[in-house]
Amino acid sequence: MHFFSNLNLIKTHYFSVVLSLIPISFIAGNMIININIILIILSALIIYRSSLFRIDYFLLDKLIFLFFFLILFNGAYNDLQLYIYDKEFSDWRGEFETIKKSLSFLRYLLLYLVLRFLIEKKIINLKLFFITCFVSSLFVCFDIFYQYKFGQDIFGFKTLGSGRKLGGPFGDELIAGGFIQRFSLFSFFVLPLFFTNKSKFLSKYLIPILFIIFLAGLIFSGNRMPLILFVFSIFLILLFNKQVKKYFLPFIIIFTLLFSIIFNFNSEVRTNFKNFYKDVSKIILIVLDKDLKNQRIPQYYREFSSFYDTWLLNKYIGGGVKNFRYYCHKRANIDRNSDFICNMHPHNYYLEILTETGLVGFLICLSIFILIIYISLFKKYFLNSPLNKNNIIVPFIFLFLVEIFPLKSTGSFFTTGNTTYIILIMAILIGIIRNENSIEKNINNYRFK
Repeated sequence: MHFFSNLNLIKTHYFSVVLSLIPISFIAGNMIININIILIILSALIIYRSSLFRIDYFLLDKLIFLFFFLILFNGAYNDLQLYIYDKEFSDWRGEFETIKKSLSFLRYLLLYLVLRFLIEKKIINLKLFFITCFVSSLFVCFDIFYQYKFGQDIFGFKTLGSGRKLGGPFGDELIAGGFIQRFSLFSFFVLPLFFTNKSKFLSKYLIPILFIIFLAGLIFSGNRMPLILFVFSIFLILLFNKQVKKYFLPFIIIFTLLFSIIFNFNSEVRTNFKNFYKDVSKIILIVLDKDLKNQRIPQYYREFSSFYDTWLLNKYIGGGVKNFRYYCHKRANIDRNSDFICNMHPHNYYLEILTETGLVGFLICLSIFILIIYISLFKKYFLNSPLNKNNIIVPFIFLFLVEIFPLKSTGSFFTTGNTTYIILIMAILIGIIRNENSIEKNINNYRFK
């Protein structure tokens, strides 16, 4: 009996460590992320085998299966259509390239099932994951500060251009702000959730300091949308959690003071956010005037607008994973004399889902998002359920909300980093919920015996 207890403990430690490496793998790059994903999936398949798939599937799971099936179907369909009716174009982009990408994309379905199983069965302890997110976010912030001060980060990555944006450990990929926004929120929950004996004393001083560090890191990174989403997620947590509402006014004061100081004393930050304000104002005026052909429209708005004619080419089941970059060049009304013709994706999750999985995929995906919001946010804060007392779920709820927020520019929905992050948050969120539901079910069954 003691042997089996030790064996289960080893499994828990192993999967907890592997999961905790995910934030670090995001810094290391896509290849390391993929290695981490494969390690999690293969380890779970070897250890748990068919048990992984003997879980209670509910409506949300079935919708996720349906979405991945659609990706496979439209991949095969689009490759066949191109091969028959546009052989030259098919040869140029690679025969049956879409179905290959669709098959590769199935690894995220396996990742979802594995993580959901491991969380639901309480095989993974999330403490180490929270701590790694905390340490990794701090590291990225201090690396950005170092790069700002010395013109290069600790790895030797030099500041690019005028220094309007700083990549820190990500080098010429200027996505440091996105990393801080996605992973720093877990830092605020480390003490209250896992070090309760020390949390009351330390939280009073540490949490405001952490907020200042992460906020400064986001501002200096130059990534404006992650800064907005970070502030928005903090705002939502303060709004929904009664026990932390008292920090709402200090949060507003700290944000206003820090942003004002950096804005007024740093010319690059000032230029960056002034340009952002001008671009947003310009877009609002153009939309209100319905002057969508205005030549003053910022380039990223043209990227959004290029989606519509591309979507019309395959409006019901889509053009296939990562095919926007091909079909965009085949759309009607394309101005080949323009400086801007096409980009790799339309820079918005929902527009990309529409163009690559069609109206059917969009409705399935939207249903998945709405269901997750209902079974997490509404059950946690508005309904009487076991989730009311579970605070470990809080960062996952609000990170998921800001990740799927529709009115923002984004990277591609189907890239390694973005898909891994979305599946990670979804799987852990649903695993926690299913575990709580099973506890509630067992209690009810016990009462009626």
